[in-house]
Amino acid sequence: MRVLHLSNHCIFGNGNVHAAVDLACEQAKQGHEVFFASSGGDFENLLERNGVRHVRIIHPNKNAPWIAFPAAFKIYQLCRIEKIQIVHAHMMTGAVLGWAPTRLLGVPLVTTVHNAFDKHAVLMGLGDRVIAVSAAVAKTMERRGIPKGKIRTVLNGTLGSRRMTGPLADIAPLSHPAITTVCGLHDRKGVRYLLSAFEAVHAQYPQTHLYILGEGPQEQEYRSIAAASTGSANIHFLGQVRDPRPYLKQTDIFVLASLQDPCPLVIPEAREMGCAIVATDVDGIPEMLKIGGAGLTVQPKNVGELYEAIGRLVSSPSYLETQRALSSSNLEHFRITRVSDELMQIYREISPQ
Repeated sequence: MRVLHLSNHCIFGNGNVHAAVDLACEQAKQGHEVFFASSGGDFENLLERNGVRHVRIIHPNKNAPWIAFPAAFKIYQLCRIEKIQIVHAHMMTGAVLGWAPTRLLGVPLVTTVHNAFDKHAVLMGLGDRVIAVSAAVAKTMERRGIPKGKIRTVLNGTLGSRRMTGPLADIAPLSHPAITTVCGLHDRKGVRYLLSAFEAVHAQYPQTHLYILGEGPQEQEYRSIAAASTGSANIHFLGQVRDPRPYLKQTDIFVLASLQDPCPLVIPEAREMGCAIVATDVDGIPEMLKIGGAGLTVQPKNVGELYEAIGRLVSSPSYLETQRALSSSNLEHFRITRVSDELMQIYREISPQ
């Protein structure tokens, strides 16, 4: 099948982009003719090395909305010349840009809803099929007026992707018990609540260390909160890393304190590395944990529950090992091959060819 993926860009650090790049590379590996149109970025070389043809199409933004017309025309030309059979948009801009060309050419448009909480996510309903990355996202989109008959749920999975191959890099040893989070440093990820919970954990278990991987607009605020904490010497901001696996491999407990999170890719990545998991009971997170019965869930913004869950693991080495074993079980469902297979089935469902 000849597939065109649309993304605003292919820059590292955006979960939507990571999921789209992983999928495109896997589809090419399975023998499909795959194109990826974006404004460019870090993953261009990776895409090309894996048989995906990257096409530079500058997407519009709030500062240059007029670019929409030439961008849509380029998508039309690409679809016509390359005889594209499916256009798959991973962001709202791509859904809008791809709609007119696909209507004119009779090509099915598929959209993936990665961020249902965004008020503009309803635009993903322009697709002939709307892919929800979790059942929670599917319910949200249905409540927002997207016809149920259009929606299909394909749970995120990233294990085995071409983006995450090769041996693990050597890093400095982490101190144990090592508690790690990998996330953007902004309010939606709930880092402030994790910092508060860690202060309580550290007060009772002073040997614990917290490692924060990521960057974002609230970083300085979180650093200030950490500096004022009684456990400040044991809180480490490591910045954004291209491959978190070496850190996760040394981690005892992975924590994700999100307030909203449709289906975070880092959950299966942490599970693959054998981390015990503590995460909030929001959106797609419990769906990613119930496979294999892994993890402890807590309510968002609840510092007390976070403290109790982390403390339960730190205080009992045997329980910690049990949870780590559960995390490592039943991981096949999180492989990128399963995601690709399910999406190809949906493509064929709507493709006229």
